[in-house]
Amino acid sequence: MLEESLNLGICQLASQMAHDNIKGKVIFIVGPTAVGKTAVAIQLAKALKTEVISADSMQIYRHMDIGTAKPSLEEKSSVPHHMIDIVEPWEYFSAGQYLQRVSGIIAELHHRGLIPIITGGTGLYMKALTRGLFTSPPADLTFRAELLQKEKGSPGYLLQSLKEIDPVAASRIAPNDHRRLIRALEVYHRTKRPISHLQAQETVSLDYDYIKIGITRPRQELYEIINRRVDAMIEKGLIEEVKGVIETILNHSPCPTNKHELEHLFSFTSMQAIGYKEIARSIYGEIDLDRAITLIKQRTRNYAKRQLTWFRAEEDIVWIEHSALLRDFGQILKGCNSDEIKNAWPCKTL
Repeated sequence: MLEESLNLGICQLASQMAHDNIKGKVIFIVGPTAVGKTAVAIQLAKALKTEVISADSMQIYRHMDIGTAKPSLEEKSSVPHHMIDIVEPWEYFSAGQYLQRVSGIIAELHHRGLIPIITGGTGLYMKALTRGLFTSPPADLTFRAELLQKEKGSPGYLLQSLKEIDPVAASRIAPNDHRRLIRALEVYHRTKRPISHLQAQETVSLDYDYIKIGITRPRQELYEIINRRVDAMIEKGLIEEVKGVIETILNHSPCPTNKHELEHLFSFTSMQAIGYKEIARSIYGEIDLDRAITLIKQRTRNYAKRQLTWFRAEEDIVWIEHSALLRDFGQILKGCNSDEIKNAWPCKTL
């Protein structure tokens, strides 16, 4: 039903865009997890005969297919996808690295006369492309481990330390967001400059004509889809997949003798993914499987809510109810001009 309905409007869109000047245009399809971004992006890519770039910070990892809801082999064979399965679960991958790789892909697609379609729910990746990032120093894993140990021994240490050197950054980061607190402290440790100053003074964005489409559904409907999807992931083999990821990480990076194995695993960004962290806790006996599944559903729903809050704060996103996409999706991009899009499709309040 989705494919047939979308094609009605997309065919008209594709016909028009074939005659338009596509140079410099980039389409974003964004929204909360499980809203249906992948299906929409694939159908639009088919109609425009173009390719899809993932903007999902967990789909970059190999061996993590079920829990990250990657496009199926059939979907990837029908439309070329980029930025999926590009690093191992033990590897560090920053938003800056994402920006560097994707800028090259966009340039190559434009050179071939194609309009890139970027889809995903990682708001930081969208921000990196549309508003830029400063050139940040590489990770210092030893320094990070030291900070984690200090936070463990004295809860609140990370936030208080950041307040002393960069109160602006400290005011923007949640007290329990240890990853971002550590990164801000790490940048200061490496550069002797506050991360907030670097972000304000050295940010460089990519100069493209961005067309931003946000997809949403009624909240209860979205939550029901999330719950069903988590159940389906368990049935498809998520538990075995998590066991395989754990084995892969430990084979490459054995746990130090003075550290609990689960704590060691959670020091890798890949193991912070919703679904993997909870199942890992179940595997190690911290919680039972039923509790793990309940937590996955709850945290996925909370994540969807945070995604909506993030994207709603972004400029120039035209929000469309999923049901409206089924009606006549093609009209949203008519003319490929943000002002014209807004006139044709007034932004909806979430």
